[in-house]
Amino acid sequence: MNRVTLTSEEDASTNALLDLLTAKYSSVEDPDFLREAPVYAHELPRRIRAFLNDFKLSEQSPGICLISGYSVDDKKVGKTPQHWKDKAGRSRALAEEMLLVLYGSLLGDVFGWATEQDGHIVHDVFPIKGNEDKQISTSSEQTIWWHTEDAFHAFSGDYVAMFCLRNHDQVATTFASLDEIHLNQEHLEVLFEPRYIIRPDISHQQTNGTSAPAQAETHDESLHQAQQRIKQMESNPEKVAVLFGHQQSPYLRIDPYFMPFLEEDEVAQQALKALINSIDQALWAHVLQPGDCCLIDNCRTVHGRQAFKPRYDGTDRWLKRACVTRDLRKSRRARNASDSRIIF
Repeated sequence: MNRVTLTSEEDASTNALLDLLTAKYSSVEDPDFLREAPVYAHELPRRIRAFLNDFKLSEQSPGICLISGYSVDDKKVGKTPQHWKDKAGRSRALAEEMLLVLYGSLLGDVFGWATEQDGHIVHDVFPIKGNEDKQISTSSEQTIWWHTEDAFHAFSGDYVAMFCLRNHDQVATTFASLDEIHLNQEHLEVLFEPRYIIRPDISHQQTNGTSAPAQAETHDESLHQAQQRIKQMESNPEKVAVLFGHQQSPYLRIDPYFMPFLEEDEVAQQALKALINSIDQALWAHVLQPGDCCLIDNCRTVHGRQAFKPRYDGTDRWLKRACVTRDLRKSRRARNASDSRIIF
């Protein structure tokens, strides 16, 4: 894993920047903060900026980088919430949320989905009672199958950024890089063809993704239309390729849990099976610690999570998560304004 650890001086300068931002803005969702975040990101330590720039441009294996060394005050961030809907007033983890966005802004533009977690840019990842055995990030006792984030959608992010606030139980995140996968030429060519179906994961379903609009732009009609599009992708999905880009160094979109068996296309199914088996063999685990920010190349690396037993006592594993795109314009038809970060 590509990794850098903040020095004490870098940690201090980062905290000074966050003190300025948390005094100026009361929410990481503030449009003014999101507009200025790419500018403020260039006030982060130079070594960190260089590290992320190299990660972005070189596409080094294994397609994951980790920034460690930021000090999280366990008492200050408060107890792990019971539900992501429970947002009242100023976030106690505002500084960490802002740092996540600043790191992401060095790779591209952070964005969110109107159909997921009330249209927030920064998501909460922790166990929710009742979700224990669901295939969703807020589950616990079910292993989260490895996948690329939002693989079902044409506007899925280029990167996934995850910031660890708490992980007392040492719950591991799993990874595998496409660079470690070897396929024969026949399977490779088939996987580049649009022969596969990837249905929306359940985090975008109305029962899991929305309660009340989180932002002014998330008005009823636009949200209704976005939810209808998710239903359409579920009931009548378009066939897509699993691999894309250059054949010698391909990119990937895949989510096996939400991909139906191809009974009428044995060749495509066999190619997919070969890929899945190869990724299974390459899968490895890493335990994120408080203050770790993990940035995943969503086009080259899959990720998942091992199962664990939740306590719901305020001490469970808690991550902040955001998606990042290198080209915000590609989703313009699905956003209400050119500077909007919410995809409908």
